[in-house]
Amino acid sequence: MSAVLEPPVEAIDKHMEELDTVTIRFAGDSGDGMQLTGTQFTNTSAIMGNDISTLPDFPAEIRAPAGSLPGVSGFQLNFSSHDIRTPGDQPNVLVAMNPAALKVNLPDLEEGGTLIINTDEFTKDNLEHAAYKSNPLEDGSLAGYRVHQLPISTLNRNALKGNVQLSRKEIDRSKNFFALGVLYWLYDRPLDPTLNWINAKFKKNAELVKANEVALKTGYNFAETTEVFTTHYTVKKAVIAPGRYRKITGNEATAIGFVTAAQLAGRTLFYGSYPITPASDILHELARHKNFGVKTFQAEDEIAAVCAAIGASFAGHVGLTGTSGPGVALKQEAIGLAVMTELPLVIINVQRGGPSTGLPTKTEQADLFQAVWGRNGECPAIVIAPATPADCFNMAIEAVRLAFKYMVPVFYLSDGYLANGAEPWAVPAIEKLPRIEVKFATDPNNFMPYSRDEVTLARPFALPGTPGLEHRIGGIEKQHITGNVNYDPENHHLMVKLRQEKVDRAAADVPPVEVFGDASGKVLVLGWGSTYGSITSAVERMRDEGKSVSSAHLRHLNPFPKNLGEVLSNFETVIIPEMNLGQLCTMIRARYLIDAVAFSKVKGRPFQIREIVRKVEEYL
Repeated sequence: MSAVLEPPVEAIDKHMEELDTVTIRFAGDSGDGMQLTGTQFTNTSAIMGNDISTLPDFPAEIRAPAGSLPGVSGFQLNFSSHDIRTPGDQPNVLVAMNPAALKVNLPDLEEGGTLIINTDEFTKDNLEHAAYKSNPLEDGSLAGYRVHQLPISTLNRNALKGNVQLSRKEIDRSKNFFALGVLYWLYDRPLDPTLNWINAKFKKNAELVKANEVALKTGYNFAETTEVFTTHYTVKKAVIAPGRYRKITGNEATAIGFVTAAQLAGRTLFYGSYPITPASDILHELARHKNFGVKTFQAEDEIAAVCAAIGASFAGHVGLTGTSGPGVALKQEAIGLAVMTELPLVIINVQRGGPSTGLPTKTEQADLFQAVWGRNGECPAIVIAPATPADCFNMAIEAVRLAFKYMVPVFYLSDGYLANGAEPWAVPAIEKLPRIEVKFATDPNNFMPYSRDEVTLARPFALPGTPGLEHRIGGIEKQHITGNVNYDPENHHLMVKLRQEKVDRAAADVPPVEVFGDASGKVLVLGWGSTYGSITSAVERMRDEGKSVSSAHLRHLNPFPKNLGEVLSNFETVIIPEMNLGQLCTMIRARYLIDAVAFSKVKGRPFQIREIVRKVEEYL
């Protein structure tokens, strides 16, 4: 266990080691700035050219009691010199700012991992809040780790004492930057990106600028000059395809993707939403893009939000509404209206732990049934799901493309892991983006509101106000072709079948599912949504060991890709990891009559690579 020493007068010989990949978790009280600290380390690592993947984890309470276990906030970052797909299974380094952060996160730290602990917070009261019967810094329970005990709060106060005109409480708020400075030295990160951010963020308050700058530099200098750390590490740039990259979260990519889709379609984007975790950032991001004609509407409730978006779709715009699972439940009647009126509405569901309020800040994939079947009557919609934070951009464009082509509502299923996670995103060339063709009816001769395209079965899209194309749509069943209100049983049966057939025919526009690995073998691991990174990494690891394992990933969930049945039939066993109790597995079993194996995890956390490896090995 490292002793706490004052910085020596003479320089200490420091050793540099090169690592391929590092996983760090910052953890502290929800007021300790761990999300900010992790974000700054992420941004700096991205600027240095490392591949990155992040997993923020924060409490649901607006302000949990300080030092309590429910109030712990964490941010995990995996940065590497090669391609990575997950924020890492186990952190190599844990920065624990108080006893509760240590208690909650220590079980995840790798054996022999590095612990950096703020000893100032290990008071009797804080130990009791964290349900410690004895001080872990003194009872030998941390003997299996490399422990660095630092009085971070005291060192930070001493550095700022007399240098800034701030209260002690305000000074203590900058201790996260002291810890960040220590980590910057430890992993050979430059200070300039964060110093520039501090100056931009706090430019209206010179004292806060100075406090955070001094805290960051002092933490760095302390690590460089103290005997506590004798080795620091470097992680080289990742070898990635040439291009222009930026760090992006799933919610940012979602918003930018829908703005891009509207531009590609030549239509105005209208977003109707009601604030809800973890979807609210999409509203925040879209509100920044008024220069692209984006219109955002923060409604008084979920129903008003979706109805406004339906109105925008009726008027020929990109009608978009966003929420999480509980909000979708409130929107479902109106989504049924969009199905009946056959309008190109897009519904974003950033899934979270449920049911009801559930785990609002944790991730889950349990809304697949809700998207496919969650409305009254036979009420089909297209359902798609991005696989990574950056993929949210591509699938947003795909959602709009399918909605307009088939004149049908489309569900876009993201989740909390994708929404808040970040990774590098290659900014695409505009000419390589798919075209979105929007055709409006203009000829009043023989116009009928429910006549259909022979290929897609989409009804004509007639803008309200177009001379000669006056028509009536609504929630009551309409007569085939004419659109008149009709209660005839045969007509209703026909219209139900046509609406379903229209969604089924969208399979012609769905790319074939691709297999990672051999096209046939013992085990296929099939996933959807945010399980992509863990599944692909696990399969890649096992294939390197010579094992007969492949994977496939679904981005289109209703309808399925046309070749999916053929792919599944080529393997002895199909395992489906999901953050639910087997929803996709149930759909696969029902559709293809195979004995797929459900691998469920509903803990508010994404799958780890090692969990999937262990499960697959059971069937090898």
